[in-house]
Amino acid sequence: MLSWASILYGAALSAVVAGAALTALARPPASGHPDRRAGRRRRTAGLERDPARHPRHPVLHRRPLRLLPASWQDTGSGVFALAVNAVLLSLGPLAAAPARRTIALALLCGLAAFLVDVYLY
Repeated sequence: MLSWASILYGAALSAVVAGAALTALARPPASGHPDRRAGRRRRTAGLERDPARHPRHPVLHRRPLRLLPASWQDTGSGVFALAVNAVLLSLGPLAAAPARRTIALALLCGLAAFLVDVYLY
């Protein structure tokens, strides 16, 4: 069973990696104006962590996939991060942005959460 300290460590690590990925890879808008919402985007990325990491759930057990050293739990964390970030970014700092940009940044956050779960947590 995972301890709460371990879960909180994973959540904080995923938030930091997702925020760093958004900072490094998110380009400013095409209009040339400075993006005043970049800080809100990074803070929103920190809210994407999967709160339902209960190790007794049969789907969340560590069963490795054949193509990657990932489990269904790691995959679920990435999918959950993608979904939550898509909603939070589209309702918050990227409300007026094109959907393609919002989904691309949400995918980046989901990928960051997935990779943190697989390789660092």
